[in-house]
Formats: sequence, C-alpha cells, structure tokens
Amino acid sequence: MNISQLEAFVLLAETEHMTQTAKKLNTSQPNLSYTISELEKEIGIPLFKKVGRNIQLTKYGHIFYNHVVVALGKLNQAISIINEELNPNSGTINFGFVYTAGSEIAPSLTRNFLEQEENHNVKLSFTQGNSFQLLKGLEDETIDIAITSFVKDIDNIVFEPLIEQNVYLVVPNDHPLANKTSVYLKDTADYPYVYFDKNSGLRPYLDNLMKSVNFEPNIAIEANEDHTILGFVSQNHGIAIMPNIVTIQAYPVKVLEILDKHEPRWLYLATRKDGFITPAALRFKDFCSHYFDK
Repeated sequence: MNISQLEAFVLLAETEHMTQTAKKLNTSQPNLSYTISELEKEIGIPLFKKVGRNIQLTKYGHIFYNHVVVALGKLNQAISIINEELNPNSGTINFGFVYTAGSEIAPSLTRNFLEQEENHNVKLSFTQGNSFQLLKGLEDETIDIAITSFVKDIDNIVFEPLIEQNVYLVVPNDHPLANKTSVYLKDTADYPYVYFDKNSGLRPYLDNLMKSVNFEPNIAIEANEDHTILGFVSQNHGIAIMPNIVTIQAYPVKVLEILDKHEPRWLYLATRKDGFITPAALRFKDFCSHYFDK
C-alpha cells in the first residue's frame, strides 16, 4: 500500500467513474483498475461495487474512505509544515542559551536578527538552562543552536567561540569589601562563597581560575542560576564570582574587579556536528557567528 494507491482510491470514490478518474490521474483505465485491485487484495475486501455504468463504495469501502481522507489530510498538513520550516524566510528556530546570556546577549542577538527584512516571518522558540541541559537538547534535536560554555568530551557538538565574558567579584552593599573597587582573591579568604554548582557550565571555569591563583574558596552555598546566586549574595549569604550581567544592578550588591591575572570566560555557539539543520537556523547561526565581530 502506498500514497499513490490511496490517492487514486479517494479520487475514484469521489467521482464514482473509472474513466474520469483515470483521466484526472493522467493514467489509463486498465492501470487504474489494477491499482484498485491490488489495494483490495492487500486489504482483503472489495472496496467498490458496480452500479449501472458507474461504481460506488461498498460498506467497507465507506469505512476505509473516511479514514484514508483523514490520514491523507494529516500527511499533507505535515508536508506543508515541513516545507514551511525548510523555507529560509520562515519556519521556527529553536534557540537555547545559558542563564548569563539571557539578560542581554540572547535578546540583542534575536532582536537584530528579526529586524532584518528577510527574517520578519521567522519564529524563534527559546530554551534557557545550564550548558549540560542545552547540549542534551542539541543532541535530542529539540534545540537547533545554543549559546553555552565549552564542555569537554562531547563528540557530536561543534563549539565556536562567540563572545568573551569577564568575571567579577560580587559582594553585598554592606559587606566589608564593598568599599573597594578591586580585590585579589586571597583577600576574600575570610568570607563564604555562593558558588555555581557542578551542573553549571561556569563551574569548570571557576575551579580552574581558583586553581590558577592557588586559592580555595569557602563554599557555603551552591546554585545553578545567576539570579539565584545574586539573591543569596544580596541577603548576605556570601560573595560570588560571576559575569557582570546587566541585571546585576537590580540587586543591592557591589561589583569588584578581580586583580589576579586570569583567563576570560568565553561563551560558545554550539551546534550539532551531524544531523539536519533548517536553512533558517543556518542563517541564524551565520548571523550569530559574525554579530560580535562588530
């Protein structure tokens, strides 16, 4: 059983005339008769009966017709949706990004992308999470493109450097260090830390930073998301190291420069190495890759 057989069956059921149906299908009457005969053999029941010079559906033909029409309708709808997704000027892009990119980087990227005339009909679906969650989404193909930290030993993901983020020490406004503008990490030894947990893509970077300056923080609380960390810092649970995201200013905290020499933190554009990606998603990837070159 194939789609051509089903389409021929539906058309014949609606015209009830073999010659007219064959003409509409641009085939011969014997070929059409053979198609219907093979379909009836596969199902095991007659679908049509002869009535004068015409034919009509049998009882079982009506049952089959009602279901085939719905099935073909859904199939055509699916094809239409896929064709829309494949149109570079429309479709939906599933875009994921880490929490630190949610306050400025992702909104700026998407706004400027959608402002381009050829992208006005493109839709964007957003997923926010930690790097491991987003990379899992890429592998499961629920996400097309993601902004993440670099994660080692993931074979099917390509990481492309996107933007450099410096990290800073964040302390409560009434903290003893709040009267400073910059600090060495050794000067924070007496204070507890609110630290990114091991599910965060930022954690390996922070651990390497601490190791590079031979400093072991006193970790009091671990959290996964920037605003949670800022909330705990603002309530005097500890101090934190994090990127200077725009929304920090909404909290009663002070941002201090870290004087220790350290590598900047990079965010990466992550995509699947293998697997299909729509033309619209490819266009967005290219846009993101060059956006921060400006």
